[in-house]
Amino acid sequence: MPFEIIRNDITTMSVDAIVNAANSALQMGGGVCGAIFTAAGVQNMQAACSRIGECGVGKAVLTDGFNLPAKYVIHTVGPIWQGGKHNEAQQLNDCYINSLELARQNKCTSIAFPLISSGIYGYPRDQALQIAISAIGKFLLRHEMMVYLVVYDPKSFALSEKLFSAIEKYIDDNYIEEHKSRRTRNIEPYEYNQENECLRMMTSQDLCMEAPSPVSKSGRSLDDVVSQLGESFPQMLLRLIDEKKTTDVETYKKANIDRKLFSKIRSGKGYTPSKVTAVAFAIALELNLDEAKDLLGKAGFTLSRSSIFDVIISYFIEESNYDIFEINQALFAYQQALLGA
Repeated sequence: MPFEIIRNDITTMSVDAIVNAANSALQMGGGVCGAIFTAAGVQNMQAACSRIGECGVGKAVLTDGFNLPAKYVIHTVGPIWQGGKHNEAQQLNDCYINSLELARQNKCTSIAFPLISSGIYGYPRDQALQIAISAIGKFLLRHEMMVYLVVYDPKSFALSEKLFSAIEKYIDDNYIEEHKSRRTRNIEPYEYNQENECLRMMTSQDLCMEAPSPVSKSGRSLDDVVSQLGESFPQMLLRLIDEKKTTDVETYKKANIDRKLFSKIRSGKGYTPSKVTAVAFAIALELNLDEAKDLLGKAGFTLSRSSIFDVIISYFIEESNYDIFEINQALFAYQQALLGA
């Protein structure tokens, strides 16, 4: 199942488990911890935590959710930032992995995390975000689970300065001039918690049925080009999976696509994906820019210079960076639709 970054209140999430950024004594604290205790019912939650006693840094323990929509609360203790030279990164990674494993052991199919240690514990937000995305992404390559990273305060979300600067420069160089007045450098994430919210965030120009751009003929014979003219999107996708010598499972996981949706694509010759789904598969298959436009063209889309979404996707493809979770991190920061289901 896929991974989504959303802006929401974690205490309202209807998932099997939510994660509490706890202290080692498992006592009610402030911030996310205080909100979770309050929403669950302070007396019941504190009694359950007191029975456990304590929790080490990087470890995770589980209690009932009590009055919360979530069945369980997984309490994990993040590291206090001490400059990065005291094993903080490994401890923070362990918070996510141990919480995910505990959820899996308790047969959870969905879980929601806050950005652990990024509040009063002082962990730099861009580094905390990168560790969260990396740990969750690696887990999802091996296991099926719906994972949410919940951002409540827009200030808790930040791209690294290096990535932000690189994307900004690429946009300045490639985004067509007449649209630049629509941009803003005051980047804030938007609420992305509905299945079809991505469509609302994309402009009508993004979603129109555009003719595919010309593709490179390198390595392709005229017979190949002609024989593939009548391919549907599913047919081309499955052919590319074979040509790239990968598997269905590897492809839909790397595309951040749910297994059920992929089964629908495989079984339906006439299936037409949304643009974000088509782009997700192009990223998963590590297509170059011409190949990506070719695949998108089968669904009636292309990549243009008049859309921030398209320019950001083009940037990552040209940089040969096919980490879909890092791409979604950038798209989220620029208030664009996220890739995947």
